[in-house]
Amino acid sequence: MGKLDLLLVNPGTINQMMSGLVSKFSAIEPPLWCAIIASIVRNQGYSVKIIDAEVENLSPKETAQMIIEENPLLVNLVVLGPNPSAASTPKMMVVREIMNALINLGNKSKIVLSGLHPSAIPERTLIEEKADFVCQGESFTTIPQLLYVLKKGGNDFSKVNGLWFLQAGKIISTPAAQLVENLDELPMAAWDLLPMSKYRAHNWHCFDHIDQRQPYAVIYTSLGCPFNCSYCNIHALYDGKPGIRYRSPEKVVEEIDFLVNNYKIKNIKFFDELFALREDRVSKICDLLIERNYDLNIWAYARVDTVREALMKKMRMAGIRWLAYGFESANAKVRKNVSKRFEQDKVDKAIEMTQNAGIYIIGNFIFGLPEDDLETMQETLDMAKKFNFEYVNFYTAMAYPGSKLYDETLQTGERLPEKWSGYSQYSEDALPLATKHLSSEEVLKFRDKAFIEYFTNPAYLKMVEKKFGPKVLEHVREMLKSKLPRMYK
Repeated sequence: MGKLDLLLVNPGTINQMMSGLVSKFSAIEPPLWCAIIASIVRNQGYSVKIIDAEVENLSPKETAQMIIEENPLLVNLVVLGPNPSAASTPKMMVVREIMNALINLGNKSKIVLSGLHPSAIPERTLIEEKADFVCQGESFTTIPQLLYVLKKGGNDFSKVNGLWFLQAGKIISTPAAQLVENLDELPMAAWDLLPMSKYRAHNWHCFDHIDQRQPYAVIYTSLGCPFNCSYCNIHALYDGKPGIRYRSPEKVVEEIDFLVNNYKIKNIKFFDELFALREDRVSKICDLLIERNYDLNIWAYARVDTVREALMKKMRMAGIRWLAYGFESANAKVRKNVSKRFEQDKVDKAIEMTQNAGIYIIGNFIFGLPEDDLETMQETLDMAKKFNFEYVNFYTAMAYPGSKLYDETLQTGERLPEKWSGYSQYSEDALPLATKHLSSEEVLKFRDKAFIEYFTNPAYLKMVEKKFGPKVLEHVREMLKSKLPRMYK
């Protein structure tokens, strides 16, 4: 057997590096990006493997040791978290530890970093990290082109689009790689290269069947987002501009067929930044799933100003049981300041339509947006409690590299995290943005207090027990026993 051409690595999380444990309440998602790249290069005749350090709970040193044992021509560390905008930058702490360990172990493979964080700040990543290359963009064409040059024994990388590297001490960047416009041209993810039996859904995703969180899969029906919220950095993964490309409904359902028939998948996340957008294609996907009657448990992202009442019941029949809405703030002024331009009547209507269709809601909220003060953040918490959503995520505003907020913060010179771990919502040194009225510490304290207040609210606990039963109620109470370590405490 010849030398391995490409080894794709999904680094573990910052929480793994700090504690060696993965919270039993969170999902462990298959690394979709790794599996897509693997399928692309395999179809072009290259040999490829995947190390998923997260699901295997590998330390950085253990991950590096496995890389050394494989001794591939090229190692691709894919820096992309399950929530891309929020969970990618914190992975850089682990990536750095892996690369340091590789150096200590005498690594001889070439290393390329790809994913959202390297795409957002490629030059800084190349300067600060010990990688040979940085890939900017989705990497679907860049990685195969890089492999081609390396396989031929060459060192002229000027024709590899979307690449950053050092040449004679000088930083070189090639022209941006073209996006894959027709997503149907991409092959199905290489699911056979992943330990599919080990992945699990979020706890809330399975409130209807809390003991059946496995098996679990993640697929995409589109890539990109047509909106331009200032706190989001997802566009850095593509060409830096708002835009969306679609996969055909037939291809989407073909992959679901494969996952159901080969891995008995029931729990699925649609990876899309925004699934419920174009009514015609969502309707077609739903029709195809309804025909199959798989009894799926799907969750997906939606926006309050893009959902339609006529489609809601069809989505529920197709197995879409949860929709995640980015409400962000209850205050219109706060929302408008970050380009989230929808009025409260649309919020109320979307919630009503979703609930009437029997679809559960995950309410996503952000505390500490630039115009926030204690009053507006309380307004947001009160809104969440008023609607009593089946689940909520309370985030703090972070200036993620690649976002408009990050660029603005660099210009103003305001305080940013000193380490990449500080960009993690749940790390000890988490450092959200200060607002015009509040310090970072005040925002973080409010967020942590709001989380406890929401999930101990008697109205919420009563609703959970009525809808999902006493076992889920006890599960929520157990979840609250896990206290986040914070430096402010």
